[in-house]
Amino acid sequence: MLPRARRSVLYMPGSNSRAIAKARELPVDALILDLEDAVSPEAKRDARITVCEAVSAGGFGRREVVIRINAMASEWGEDDLAAAAAVRPDAILLPKVCAPADVLRASERLQREPAGKVIALWAMIETPLAILRAGEIAAAGAGLAALVMGTNDLAKELRCDGRAGLGFALSQGVLAARGFGLGAIDGVFNSIADLAGFEAECREARALGFDGKTIIHPTQIEAANRSFSPFPAEIAWAESVVATFARAENQ
Repeated sequence: MLPRARRSVLYMPGSNSRAIAKARELPVDALILDLEDAVSPEAKRDARITVCEAVSAGGFGRREVVIRINAMASEWGEDDLAAAAAVRPDAILLPKVCAPADVLRASERLQREPAGKVIALWAMIETPLAILRAGEIAAAGAGLAALVMGTNDLAKELRCDGRAGLGFALSQGVLAARGFGLGAIDGVFNSIADLAGFEAECREARALGFDGKTIIHPTQIEAANRSFSPFPAEIAWAESVVATFARAENQ
C-alpha cells in the first residue's frame, strides 16, 4: 500500500458542526476532529456526539479522518475511545502519550470492538518524557501509524523560547518515526495572519524530514500542501530514473 499524503492536517473543533461540514470540501489531506484542547470541559460530551455523527455520515472523500480523544487517564478518555471506535474513523489520535503502554492500552481496547475497518493509532508527542522515550513509543507497534508533534505543550513544559528551543525534540520525533516506518507530522503555527512565517516554518519542517504539518486554519492549507509536495526538479529526476531503468538494455 502506498503511504498516504499528510501534507496538511487540519484540526477542527469537535463542538463546531458547521465547521466540520465545511471541512468536507477543503483541499486538505487529513482532518483531526478534536475532542481535547479545542473543546471546553462542559462541551465535551456534546462534542463527542457531534464528531461521531459526522464520521458516521461520511462524505469526507479522500481525506483521512482522525478523531483526537481526551487523554485516557481523564474522565472522558475511555468513553471517547469507545465512541470513536464504534464509528470507525481512519485513525484515533492519542494525546499525552508518554510511554509505549499508553499506545498498547488503547490498542487493546480497540481489539475488543467487533471486527471491521482497521483503525490506526496516532500518538501526540508533547512532553519531555515523550521525547526521551520517542523511540520506545514508535516501536510499540499495535497499529501505530504516525507521530504528531505537540509543539505548544512541549515548549511550555521545556520552558523554552518557542520554536527556537525545539530543534533537538523535533529531530528526535522524526528519527523515531523514520526508524519504525511511521508518519511524522510537525506541530502547529499559531499566528494565522502571518502566512510568510508559516511558510518559513513549513520549509524548516520539510528540511527536518517531516511529512507535513498540523494546521489550525484553512488559510494555511495551500502553503502546507505546496511546501510538502515534491518539487518540479525532484519529479524530473524521479522520471529520469524510471525512464533509464525502462530502457531495454537495463531490463
